Amino acid sequence: MNRYEENKIKIDKDGKRVYKTTYYPQIPIGNADTFITTKFGTRIDNLANQYYGDSSLWWIIANANGFKGKVVFKPGDIIRIPSDIQDILEKFKELNR
Repeated sequence: MNRYEENKIKIDKDGKRVYKTTYYPQIPIGNADTFITTKFGTRIDNLANQYYGDSSLWWIIANANGFKGKVVFKPGDIIRIPSDIQDILEKFKELNR
């Protein structure tokens, strides 16, 4: 699921495309969440692909760990991988209607 899939494109008075703000749900820690220790070369999109089967869901891992902007992992960083992504995706859709 592309995180911009739910965004509506509007045209302003000058004919330019305008996107509305994207809101992300809070992701509480769950009992089934996975915690991993990063290695050299670990990438957030590869983690999303490994755990969710979809690299475009990297934003879930970023949001759950409080990452903003460019993310560079150092070997030994501990990253939380949320488990209940269906609930997260439903909340995301609700917030961005």
